[in-house]
Amino acid sequence: MGALIKLIDAMLFLFFIVIALAVPLIDAQMVVPANYFPDFLVDLKVWYTREFAHYLVIEKPNFFVGLAWLELLFQWPLSIVNLYGIAAGKSWFSTSCLLYGVSFFTSLVAILSELVGSHRASDKLLTMYSPFMGFAVLATLRGLVPHSSKAPTIGKRPALNRKKKA
Repeated sequence: MGALIKLIDAMLFLFFIVIALAVPLIDAQMVVPANYFPDFLVDLKVWYTREFAHYLVIEKPNFFVGLAWLELLFQWPLSIVNLYGIAAGKSWFSTSCLLYGVSFFTSLVAILSELVGSHRASDKLLTMYSPFMGFAVLATLRGLVPHSSKAPTIGKRPALNRKKKA
């Protein structure tokens, strides 16, 4: 079981790195004016929008902008916290991972419902969102696994069994 948890944590670590980089550089362009970003990042967003025919990024419906704010203000900091939690082996990582997974899953359900329900999404766009849904589920399930108390903790030693002298 321990090896499987380490594998899941390694996969989530890579996923959280992607999120920690993509959200402030790409996704933030939904809510922050483009003149605050370097030209190559604006060009990358334009390429992404055209390549995947992402009509939600072009049209910016209110729910999608709201989800972009949620991602920027809640999910992005939580992904950074989770990176630290994995790297440092913190006991609270399961809780923060559960928070992130449920929030991200909920956002993706709203986005995918729109994409599928509108019949305007390309297969390429739907395929692009699939791995993210998998990681949201994986983060949620990892959050449900309790922290192992068998892991060595720095600074805690067993109490010495000595009798007190009077």
